[in-house]
Amino acid sequence: MRTEDHPTAGTRTAEATAPSSPTPWRDAAFAVLGLFLPVECLGCGRPDRALCRACRADLAARPRRVRLVAGVRLDAAFEYEGLVRTLLLELKLRSRVDVARPLGGRFGTLVRAALAEAPAGTVVLRVPPSRAGARRRGFDPVVLLLARGGVRGTGRLRRVRVRGRGGPADGGPGQKERTAIERVAATVGTLRANGVGGRDVVLVDDVVTTGVTMAEGVRAVRAAGGRVVRCVAVASVED
Repeated sequence: MRTEDHPTAGTRTAEATAPSSPTPWRDAAFAVLGLFLPVECLGCGRPDRALCRACRADLAARPRRVRLVAGVRLDAAFEYEGLVRTLLLELKLRSRVDVARPLGGRFGTLVRAALAEAPAGTVVLRVPPSRAGARRRGFDPVVLLLARGGVRGTGRLRRVRVRGRGGPADGGPGQKERTAIERVAATVGTLRANGVGGRDVVLVDDVVTTGVTMAEGVRAVRAAGGRVVRCVAVASVED
């Protein structure tokens, strides 16, 4: 079983290495591949690349975001809008793994920076994807994005099924149809952390919108005796 998917992997410190940089050989390989598997840039529609150089430059120039979630600082690599939203939806809904590197590079940089500023022995825990999303994709987008950013060996929180709250499992509405108060009530108690007693944690996820799920992750770590020193996300909705 891979370390990334083991429920107790959070007891280990994540491995952080600098991601490899693009090379002329890689550019040539993509050009040849584009002859056989035509793609268009998701930003401007130019042929042969999932994201052309100009749109990559535009992505790199976009500002990072900082906000608080459950009293903890959250660093987000991007604001969740426009091109960033498109890339993440292509990755999560259509399994476009070819867009992971431009997003994961800055994500990994933020995680490594959080670890560098945290006490020795700090571990990285991921907020797990929904069960439905995991079944549909067959992979965890956060694991892929972290790997593209040079971060491996992370652990994850566990999802706990809580019935009787009117969610999809009980025939009720999903999160998108709920009010803010209903989302909080339906989320509390749905995540659990193992093996983090007395440890410092960097908590990571792909997208933070209302912050309810990330806040539940913070609660779960605290309930298990750990301390979240930083939250990091690929993208955040500006509040």
